[in-house]
Amino acid sequence: MYIENKLVPNHWKHVKLGEYVISVKGKKPKRTSSNKSKDCNIPYVNIKAFEQNIIDEYTDGVNCVLCEEGDFLMVWDGSRSGYVGKAIKGALGSTLVKLNFPNIDNNYAFYFLQSKYIEINTRAKGVGIPHVDPNILWNYNFPIPPLAEQQAIVSKIEELLSDLENGKQQLQLAQQQLKIYRQSLLKWAFEGKLTNKNVKEGELPTGWKIKELIDCAEMCLGKMLDKSKNKGNYQYYLRNISVRWGSFDLEDLEQMRFEESEEVRYGLKKGDLIICEGGEPGRCAIWKDAVSNMKIQKALHRVRVKNELSVNYLFHFMYYSGMSGLLEKYFTGTTIKHLTGTQLKKIEIPLPPIAEQQLIVDELESKLTVCDKIEETISQSLLQAESLRQSILKKAFEGRLI
Repeated sequence: MYIENKLVPNHWKHVKLGEYVISVKGKKPKRTSSNKSKDCNIPYVNIKAFEQNIIDEYTDGVNCVLCEEGDFLMVWDGSRSGYVGKAIKGALGSTLVKLNFPNIDNNYAFYFLQSKYIEINTRAKGVGIPHVDPNILWNYNFPIPPLAEQQAIVSKIEELLSDLENGKQQLQLAQQQLKIYRQSLLKWAFEGKLTNKNVKEGELPTGWKIKELIDCAEMCLGKMLDKSKNKGNYQYYLRNISVRWGSFDLEDLEQMRFEESEEVRYGLKKGDLIICEGGEPGRCAIWKDAVSNMKIQKALHRVRVKNELSVNYLFHFMYYSGMSGLLEKYFTGTTIKHLTGTQLKKIEIPLPPIAEQQLIVDELESKLTVCDKIEETISQSLLQAESLRQSILKKAFEGRLI
């Protein structure tokens, strides 16, 4: 049962999508190889090959469904179910379906299904692995104009989407340039170039020193969670997942027991820098006393700076070091990385006088705030571009595009 769309022109036909399509589901070959050989020389078009054009399997083609370059495919199973795209030549994967619409411009049908992707994907059926629901897909009202009009609509869609894609690429380029500018800004800051314009390459400005963190801060690792041994009163504590770059996620706090003698050792003060020991070692944020009597678990370091070091300066340095890869030389472990207390103490910081640190922080935060606003504008524009894409497709199949 379907509802006829009263918005489309009167001379368009209305049919169920399933009445006009020939669909063939792919199969998993009995024989595959990761290398192309004399026997297995047909690319196996799995999801990776379909979406990324990366071929990592070959088959002999026996009992396979073959597809040609440019064939119209839909992802039938998995998180991307309902996604449509064009095929490469090969043997069709078992999670894909080849679609053909005889007597209809297949690109017209292709864009029609693109316009339905979000609904098809969010209304997929299945508990473990989602699948396209054929009852939804094949019962779509499919508005069909005369062939010449289909072709004109496709031409207009492609013209508008091409312009839209060019705009998106410009926005993405601006995003990338902004990222590079941020990195350069941070690099200049800790080379002294933000506050000293004539610094020679590879040299520090007059009055700057290289110091290890242990020389200008006190450090403490948080408490081990051990329900069988911990005593005292239940109190909230921060975990690794509580710490983001520059902020804290306090939505899902847990509690453990702390004794009175542990209050000072594991307690936090406003202005403490909290640094992740594992996960993403070095990720950190400045504690601003959002929750009173907060403690830390063993997965976190608490760093309390001395008078010669600004905590804001240290935060920006840690962020720069994390993003640039400078921190990695302090990590231990091969597969799972850690920033141990011993290694944390050894981190070398280019240290200007405290007044200059504050100037650097002010300059950085002023410029980075501008970057944040530009980034937000770009992100909003990219979201609007996706909305505009859907609007173009919607108008096309209501007969309002040409």
